[in-house]
Amino acid sequence: MNPSDCVSRICASSPLRPVDPRCPTLRHRSMRGKEEQQSERTTITTAGSGTRDVPVKLHTYSSTNPSPAAAISSGTLYVDGAEPMNLASQSGDAGRSQLLFANFNQDNTSLAVGTKSGYKFFSLSSVDKLEQIYECTDTEDVCIVERLFSSSLVAIVSLKAPRKLKVCHFKKGTEICNYSYSNTILAVKLNRQRLIVCLEESLYIHNIRDMKVLHTIRETPPNPSGLCALSISSDNCYLAYPGSATIGEVQVFDTVNLRAANMIPAHDSPLAALAFDASGTKLATASEKGTVIRVFSIPEGQKLFEFRRGVKRCVSICSLAFSIEGLYLSASSNTETVHIFKLETQKEKYVPAEEPTTWGGYLGKVLMASTTYLPSQVTEMFTQGRAFATVRLPFCGHKNICALAVIQKIPRLLVAAADGYLYLYNLDPQEGGECTLMKQHRLDGSAEPPNEILEQGSHDRPLVAQTYSTAVTKGYCEEQGAVGGASLEDDLSDLRLEEENEQPPLILETD
Repeated sequence: MNPSDCVSRICASSPLRPVDPRCPTLRHRSMRGKEEQQSERTTITTAGSGTRDVPVKLHTYSSTNPSPAAAISSGTLYVDGAEPMNLASQSGDAGRSQLLFANFNQDNTSLAVGTKSGYKFFSLSSVDKLEQIYECTDTEDVCIVERLFSSSLVAIVSLKAPRKLKVCHFKKGTEICNYSYSNTILAVKLNRQRLIVCLEESLYIHNIRDMKVLHTIRETPPNPSGLCALSISSDNCYLAYPGSATIGEVQVFDTVNLRAANMIPAHDSPLAALAFDASGTKLATASEKGTVIRVFSIPEGQKLFEFRRGVKRCVSICSLAFSIEGLYLSASSNTETVHIFKLETQKEKYVPAEEPTTWGGYLGKVLMASTTYLPSQVTEMFTQGRAFATVRLPFCGHKNICALAVIQKIPRLLVAAADGYLYLYNLDPQEGGECTLMKQHRLDGSAEPPNEILEQGSHDRPLVAQTYSTAVTKGYCEEQGAVGGASLEDDLSDLRLEEENEQPPLILETD
């Protein structure tokens, strides 16, 4: 029996996220002693594990009233059937794009793309040319693919096995290890010390060196969108995730010392997006309302900046992203506008004041002086920062993910969108204003109009993946929560990852 024959739909653990009919989802055990939801048993067959009965949770789903927040996983774009987010019914891209997933690596030097036929990596070193540096077609329906900086280490999740994480060395075409979890994997985050696996009600912290599970954060508030953020800094290696499902509390966790660092009351509404800066000392947050973006110091939790994205309407924030040096912060949403804010204090902005010479100048001075006596809500609107620069996207309503990077010595805003394109804009670091669209490239490998993606020469052909080593499927153990981790190359008992330089590839060796 093929998993695709399981047509009596096993729905996702949240009615907001439909699951691909090929992907049975195990019922996640409640860790709070809540009343168990209605369940029944169904028989499924998976490769290498035979036939077994699986308890599942039954839900109904209405695609006519999706939650905006449930359609976003911060810093990650899931589209067109990708588990856990199926946005085909919302974006209208079904059948037109092979794209299932897109995400920038930690320093914004490459873009990872998951498709129905595999996954690809693109270099972001040029504006005119989107160079494909690797393509794998051995794993179908890749819904999560995360690369560790510019190394050869990659974490993969497929629609066909949404509870299984594979860690691979893509240049060798080998699988290092795999882990199975109790529920669908919603997000994976990497830095040079830790690998984080996010489920709906738990987080697993792995040591990146040997992939052992160091700690499990259980009983987290329901997090159906898999919202979390991991700092890329080795000195400030913090994890942020929602501390509440009803208000915008942020739980900050120290992944080195394995202890809670702080709980930040960031917003009144539930969280929609989180992002650390490169140093791990600042955290940007946005709520489901999407009107205000806040930046907090980490781990203290002091509010450093507050920016107003808009006043007239609430929007769904798709992504937040700092520039590498931490001076700029971008915020994209389901509207056609991307806002870029400049993180500078009032002291840095200070210009010696001159006495106003016009009625407008006098009025402005009076209004600013009156903020001392106005209600706090009104005062906040006067003191909140406005966008330093904006981008007008050629679409509206598509999910997207943004990054701020310096390409060919010029600051750029990059937008990967559910329509299957990567858009590149110039950012004027002095004047700001409206950014200029410089180039757009297709991501799904379909035919391109002339001059959109340059033909690759013989010297830069993409690598071709070898067949992965045959994996032994391992079951889920209720005591441990995550099972697997043994190397599939030579049953390595001690796996060491060594870096040749600041941006590896990683070399796998045995003692």
